[in-house]
Amino acid sequence: MSIPLLLQQRLMLLAVCITAITMPFNFTAAAVALPAIGRTFGGSPMELNWVTNAFMLTFGSCLMLAGALADNYGRKKVFIGGVSAFALLAAVLPFAPNLALFDVLRAAQGLAAAAAFSGGMSALAQVFDGPGRIRAFSFVGTSFGIGLAFGPVAAGAMIEVFGWQVIFLLITLLAVISLILATRYMNESRNPEAAGIDWPGAISFTWALGIFTFAILKAPESGWADPLVLGLFTVALLSFVAFVVIEQRVTQPMLDLTLFRFPRFVGVQLLAAAPAYSFVVLLIMLPIRFVGIEGMSEVVAGWLLVALSAPLLVLPIVAGYLTRWLSPSILCGSGLLVCATGLFWLSHVPVGSSAAELAWPMLLIGVGISLPWGLMDGMAVSVVPKERAGMATGIFSTTRVAGEGVAIAIVTALLSAFTAGHLGGTATPDIVGAAQHLATGDLAGAMHLLPAAGRTTLAEGYSAAFSSLLLVLTAITVLTAAVVFLFLDRGSVKDDSDTELDEQVLDQAA
Repeated sequence: MSIPLLLQQRLMLLAVCITAITMPFNFTAAAVALPAIGRTFGGSPMELNWVTNAFMLTFGSCLMLAGALADNYGRKKVFIGGVSAFALLAAVLPFAPNLALFDVLRAAQGLAAAAAFSGGMSALAQVFDGPGRIRAFSFVGTSFGIGLAFGPVAAGAMIEVFGWQVIFLLITLLAVISLILATRYMNESRNPEAAGIDWPGAISFTWALGIFTFAILKAPESGWADPLVLGLFTVALLSFVAFVVIEQRVTQPMLDLTLFRFPRFVGVQLLAAAPAYSFVVLLIMLPIRFVGIEGMSEVVAGWLLVALSAPLLVLPIVAGYLTRWLSPSILCGSGLLVCATGLFWLSHVPVGSSAAELAWPMLLIGVGISLPWGLMDGMAVSVVPKERAGMATGIFSTTRVAGEGVAIAIVTALLSAFTAGHLGGTATPDIVGAAQHLATGDLAGAMHLLPAAGRTTLAEGYSAAFSSLLLVLTAITVLTAAVVFLFLDRGSVKDDSDTELDEQVLDQAA
């Protein structure tokens, strides 16, 4: 029996939204569970970092390819394949016999997540038009907010009562529900003008981004001057050059390089990367600090993180209403400045402070990032024809997710370096090792390497390093806000794209 078209669209949207909830939950829950996973498997600080890094590496590297596959071979097919693999891998993770295999499974889960995300987002762009499309993407953004706001709380409670393994079983359950809805209610679609996958471009780009991200992730462990790290950066650079040459010669490139001539398109990409340094890295670093260094329980740490992520449940929708009076650049740039204020405030809250002292600046950061959050995805899709929505979501999502992976790696390296500097003037192997343990929340491991330092000295060194790191993130966020103010409202991909976008956003707010 057929159902009304409107109901079918809403059920399809629900399927994508449920998947959108699992993505940040899969990301933040692993961060909350990292100390518990370390107690189960053991492993060095760098090996434990790959619990999050492996997922981010493959997720960010493969989004462009997944978007191209969705446009060419079918958005529903790619979405269902991705969600199915994502659910299966989440179910297998709790039974991994060792940390090495666990990290490999997390990398495979990132591949599946890339297919699910790109397929689902490009499928929505075909079903919804005009203001309806903006509203649909706003719901997806709100779903991400739900995963971010309640993921740490749910993960902390489940870890304390049942163990860390159950969080991945919950992810499996949510993914199965999404899969059932999509199988029944999502229509198949593809780009009718697609001439096949630009495989040389897809392979060269995925390879280049993967190698570059791996080099960034490897650097904190081996050192930035390590021959292997330098070699990886060289290979990545040459691969990116090869990708640009390939894209200039093919008829239908995976990435239309001419888009970068338009300031607004560039502004959207910069905006996509902005939350990585002003918000997302905190979702990883703060749970490690709260549980590993400050000694909070996973439940308490999860509840405290609500202050950071809860504004995403409401304020993205408010941002849509504010576009009646304010331009997107004003909203997005102002939001980043609010984030910067919160980061600066948090840098003056040392380890051992009360929950209230921590919560207020975290809340301010969450309020600031919520203003651009609800506008980003819809703006990304609106800058290209909807037939190539897979490419648009792929470019935007790659910038966002790859930026998050690189940001996490760089921030972890900076925190480790700052901590080593505060622990001693000379970077001896024991000091460097202790700093790496502290950066991953392993205070006991740091004490084992530096027993004479004592718990208080180690915690104070970490606290000073964390403050220095937040000041760096403050400066980056302020600079990004300035660029957004300058670029976001200038130019467009086609003469009427800006007008169309503004009308859609205003219609949503009405």
